[in-house]
Amino acid sequence: ESGRTMATVNVRALTSWVGIARLFAVVLSCLTFSLVASTGHFGGPFGTWCMFTWCFCFAVTLLVLLLELLELYPLLPLSWDDFTSAFSMLAALMVFTSSVVFPTTFISSPCSSNLCARQAVATTTSCLCFLAYAVEVSLTRAKPGDISSFLSTVPGLLKVFEAYVACLIFSLLDAYNKPGLMWCVAVYSICFIFTLLIIIFTIGRCLTYIPCPLEKMLVGYNFLALLMYLTATVLWPLYSFQGQSRPNPCGTNCWWNKHLGVTFLTIFNLIAYLVDLVYSTRMVFVRAP
Repeated sequence: ESGRTMATVNVRALTSWVGIARLFAVVLSCLTFSLVASTGHFGGPFGTWCMFTWCFCFAVTLLVLLLELLELYPLLPLSWDDFTSAFSMLAALMVFTSSVVFPTTFISSPCSSNLCARQAVATTTSCLCFLAYAVEVSLTRAKPGDISSFLSTVPGLLKVFEAYVACLIFSLLDAYNKPGLMWCVAVYSICFIFTLLIIIFTIGRCLTYIPCPLEKMLVGYNFLALLMYLTATVLWPLYSFQGQSRPNPCGTNCWWNKHLGVTFLTIFNLIAYLVDLVYSTRMVFVRAP
């Protein structure tokens, strides 16, 4: 006996439907950032964000494929199913945002040059990459009644969505010197921190150490977050637009557009917390026969 351990290769990591979706995501994200890099036009915060999204998703998805192919993921001190479910949801949201932001910011009309053609192809591959991640989310989502992997359930996926929308809200915040707006920012911050902690503790397998009924605690948190977002949904537009009309002209960095974006994102998160509360309540209090 030589004492050496042979690496195990799990070919199913590439041939299963989830593996095929990940392979598509790797190829499409690589193609997207390569096309955009070849144009040389991705400067500014929006271009940097889009390029980071494609490169980040490519690198992490490739790492996930390699760890599953070589069956090394059991060595990691985390819940692998929760991690992959959370990442695929996050990647879908990030790539979707980039697929909207990039053409809006960089593609001008009419589109006739070679540069514009490459940007248009990059946008198409980015949209296809989003579909690949969406398919992965659909394939790995927990079946009704299965709560072995919390972040693959509907409430778990909604946690990732809520945290991501809060990050988008933070990116649009500028001036909030009124008491009502300060309360709204506090709502966004408190809910984001608690939601992020739930995600991190779930992936790190730390939730079992909490000395209270976890499922009921999550229902209570969702209820409080819903009430807080309900107040923000009313107060943010009330204090943001009260006595102020839309500037003319109002460009990309116009405060009016940013405050309107925060208004809609607040409504999106309000709906997300409402659906989260409904699903969490059913999981805890309505048991399947």
